[in-house]
Amino acid sequence: MKYYVSVLAGAMSYGILSTIVVLAYGEGYKLGEVVGTQLITGFILSWMLALYTRFNIKRKQNNAGKSSTAPAHVFQKLTWKQRLMLMAAGTPTVITGLVYYQSLRYIPASLAIILLFQFTWISVLIQAVSKRQRPNKVTLFTLVILFGGTFLAAGFLEQGLGEFSGLGIALGLMAAVSYSLFVLFSGKAVPSAHPAFRSAWMVTGGLVLLCILFPPTFLFNGLIWSQLLVFGLLLGFFGAFIPPVLFAIGVPHIGGDMAGILGAVELPVAVLLSAIVLHEHVSLLQWFGVIVVLLGVALPELHKLRVKRTSPSYS
Repeated sequence: MKYYVSVLAGAMSYGILSTIVVLAYGEGYKLGEVVGTQLITGFILSWMLALYTRFNIKRKQNNAGKSSTAPAHVFQKLTWKQRLMLMAAGTPTVITGLVYYQSLRYIPASLAIILLFQFTWISVLIQAVSKRQRPNKVTLFTLVILFGGTFLAAGFLEQGLGEFSGLGIALGLMAAVSYSLFVLFSGKAVPSAHPAFRSAWMVTGGLVLLCILFPPTFLFNGLIWSQLLVFGLLLGFFGAFIPPVLFAIGVPHIGGDMAGILGAVELPVAVLLSAIVLHEHVSLLQWFGVIVVLLGVALPELHKLRVKRTSPSYS
């Protein structure tokens, strides 16, 4: 049970971010400052965890000696080529954060998270094109459900497309594409490495790219010691640190299929906080759309579980 709770808590942490970003904008802080403080916090916390993990590994090695039966990847020392691969795999998270957080300037947070969730069908499309395989009937049916749910959840049926910023919608969809690429690349980048080290090097790569795009002047002009530090700590803790750690704990025990279903809790959490904290209007029809989107996310995974249970096993 604790592994299910771990994945749920990690997904819920992601759902908190959009509300914090909107509050930071309300205090007058800029995009580079918000994302910069988030990544710096995540960088520090991730490397603290990595160093603690390394200390524990060395201690266990000294106690157990060379006869230790611990998994081989725990003791693997990364080469610089592997480190650079992980850093490169971490850069899409920065692009995702930048365009997603920028979209929050133009559209409600409840709509932005729904657009980000389009990564579900975008990932399917990317995989279908890369593998040159047509999606099966279950996948196509799922896409129809996702499109319908998104149309309702976004409020397009009630208010029409003309009521929303075209730039904001475009940025939200760009965030979904970037996140899809992150999911695609991160799973293939040095999978044998320990999760703590993988996370630390990926965050490092993201921070390097961000410093190039937005030089961290807030570190030197004193702005970091304002309320920006509070927002940065919250975003770094709930966005760049807690979810990867909790997912690393829970996913290996419950499997990727169930993790995908539980991870969808990010959507209702973000919409709920937008309504409660930011006082955004979310109608019953939009909530119905959110439920439809969640069903669309869960449908292919539930189908896989059903097939596994009904298929005969041979010993």
